[in-house]
Parts: sequence; structure tokens; C-alpha cells
Amino acid sequence: QDAVFSELDAEYAKQHDLLPVKTRGDSKDEYLTRPDLGRCFDEHNAKTIKGVIDTPPLVQIVVGDGLSSAACMANAMDCLAAIRDGLKVRGIDIGKALFVRYCRVGAGDAVGDITGCELVCVLVGERPGLVTDKSMSVYLTYKPHTGVSESSRTVVSNIHAQGTPAVEAGAYVAELIEKILQKKVSGVGLHLEG
Repeated sequence: QDAVFSELDAEYAKQHDLLPVKTRGDSKDEYLTRPDLGRCFDEHNAKTIKGVIDTPPLVQIVVGDGLSSAACMANAMDCLAAIRDGLKVRGIDIGKALFVRYCRVGAGDAVGDITGCELVCVLVGERPGLVTDKSMSVYLTYKPHTGVSESSRTVVSNIHAQGTPAVEAGAYVAELIEKILQKKVSGVGLHLEG
């Protein structure tokens, strides 16, 4: 319960050179009771994103607090650094990453609507479980848009010290991003492509 209600410091985004925005949720309470608000942005936040990311990027990275800010704190930056390194080697530029407060996975779809990105990569804290309160997942969606099916997402989960280490997960995510961009499909479709 403590992990779910904890929040990242207001300076977190600035410290890590992330563009800070928030979903329509106005508090952690509202975020928890109204999951729909964690999947969309108001006009002000949409304009903030559009103002910085005005050309559709190939890959848009989103770091979201999700249901465990502790997971973000422990894993997101190491994972993001490994993703960046892996994509740089592959000649794939990701531009400015976002930090989304009160973030659900579906916020990535709204980011797709706003930026027109080809692929969105959402790093998000997962619901704390019995093993750890620091588990993060990465969701990759090709051609993200509001209403996209859950089956069209590729997921890398269980990212934490006792599971898949953040750096290892990031290297794997970079490999997956390259594959998704080549195959032009994510989720079940990617699995079927082999």
C-alpha cells in the first residue's frame, strides 16, 4: 500500500532530462479510482508534449510512475540508458523522453495520438506484489493510438533486482524495438511473425 501511494519527487524529471507531463488524474487517489484518467491528457499537457515533440518521432519513450514509483526510481533510468545505447548502435534516434505522472499503460496510446510516433515504448511501475514493490515493465506498441487492442502490445515484465536486471532488460528492449520496426507489427502479430 505504501508503494502504491508513494510519489516521485517533483524534481525527478528535471534530474533525468525528461519532459514532465501528467495524465488527467489530479491525485494518486483519483488515479487509483479512475484508471481511465491515467490513459489520456488534458489540452495543456497535450500542448506541452506537442510543443517539444513537433515532428513525429520513430520511437517515443515514456517513463511512467504507474502503480509503483519505487519501481521507477529503482529501474527506469538504468533501463532507459541501456535502451538508448542499444538503439544508438542500431542507428535509431529516440529524441526527448517523457515523464508521465499518474500513468497507465494506455497513456502511451494517447502519446501516439499526440506525437504521431511509429512506436511507443512505455516504462512503467507495476502493482507491487509479494516478491517486490520495485517491479517495472516495458510495453512496446507499434502505431500507437487510442483504442489499440491490448494484444497488439509487446511486454517485457518482471524488471527488478531479483528478476530481469534493468540494464539487461533495456538491451533486450532495444533489440525488440528494432525487430518491431522491421516487421511493422507488435504484440501477438510479432509473435506470429517469429
